[in-house]
Amino acid sequence: MRAMAGHLEDTRGGEGAAVEIRPGSVIGRAFDVYRGQAATLLGAAVIVFAIQLVLALLLPNGLLFIAGLASFVLSIFYQGMVVNLVKDVQDGRRDHSMGELFSAVGPVALPLIGLAIVAGIAIAIGFVLIIIPGLILLTIWAVAAPVMVIEHPGVFAALGRSRELVRGHGWQVFGTLVLVFLLLIVVGVLISAVLAPLPDAVAGFVSGLVSGTLVSPYLAVVVTLGYFRLLAAHDQAASPYGAQPPYGG
Repeated sequence: MRAMAGHLEDTRGGEGAAVEIRPGSVIGRAFDVYRGQAATLLGAAVIVFAIQLVLALLLPNGLLFIAGLASFVLSIFYQGMVVNLVKDVQDGRRDHSMGELFSAVGPVALPLIGLAIVAGIAIAIGFVLIIIPGLILLTIWAVAAPVMVIEHPGVFAALGRSRELVRGHGWQVFGTLVLVFLLLIVVGVLISAVLAPLPDAVAGFVSGLVSGTLVSPYLAVVVTLGYFRLLAAHDQAASPYGAQPPYGG
């Protein structure tokens, strides 16, 4: 843990940024966005998970990898849609339809998939190596997906840009991730308790479906809001006049 502390301490950088990246503030604002945009967030999540379910049920066992691949791609598109939605509501209102939000992901779909693969493999290897390297990578690359969707860099440029934005706020980003993880555990326990009377196989399936539909949108909202907060702090630190954070960010 000392190694991780040293690395995250190193991300503190300069002291000029006045925009505070407080975990409680980010998580609270994410609830506001989640509640205000629930119809779109949950509606899109239901569609995505329903397609995944149909593929898993219809495809024979020998082709389940196709269902898995399709689920992965759909999840990437969904995450990109949420990033576009949060970007859209920064001015206090949403101007684009669900279809427009999804279609906007198209130009960065392949780079976003590549980003998910590269980061996923690296973080997984990091967790195998005594966990701490994985936690560090998870923290410094936390906003790489919003970077990709909004700024359109390459895969490795997005990872580098995320690290640049997180620099100076490593512990706050890590704290936000920890709080979200704890919230997800609580939600999972509550869902499991409600479904306890059902047979194990059915309860497990329904639990995964419900928790995925409810949790995936919120997690994507948290990450995207974190990106906008970090961007505002970064811009403010670079400007002698300071930069105002985006509306509601």
